[in-house]
Amino acid sequence: MIYDKIIYFYQNLFHMKVIIINGPNLNLLGKREPEVYGKETFEAFFAKLKSTYPGVILEYYQSNIEGELITKIQEVGFSYDGIILNAAAYTHTSIGIGDAVKAITTPVIEVHISNTFSREDFRHQSYISPNTSGVIIGFGLKSYELALQSFL
Repeated sequence: MIYDKIIYFYQNLFHMKVIIINGPNLNLLGKREPEVYGKETFEAFFAKLKSTYPGVILEYYQSNIEGELITKIQEVGFSYDGIILNAAAYTHTSIGIGDAVKAITTPVIEVHISNTFSREDFRHQSYISPNTSGVIIGFGLKSYELALQSFL
């Protein structure tokens, strides 16, 4: 109870600006492999997240294209209070996204819906993690909320 009041106080005091950036195939949440990613769409989850944290200016961006993700990171990476990044499969392949995160001053939390360490071996490597403030893995969509709370 007191924790909720503290969060509410800080949200309304500072009006943080945070963006969630999602990578490839995350536009298919709710349809794609529900046994791994759940049945809820990201849009429905995002609406609930915004209503839970009304004092946070919360934005959302998704692209299936690596270069567009890099451009968005560069665009917001010097003016926002936080970036929650789920680069999806690009986590394991994109040195460019890792370099973009390293180049900016806005703190980045890397998130993953599934526990990537319980999946295929190639998913155990992240080119992004070394350049982030933290990593949250395996809590479903709750991973995003945990990342948001870390900024508060």
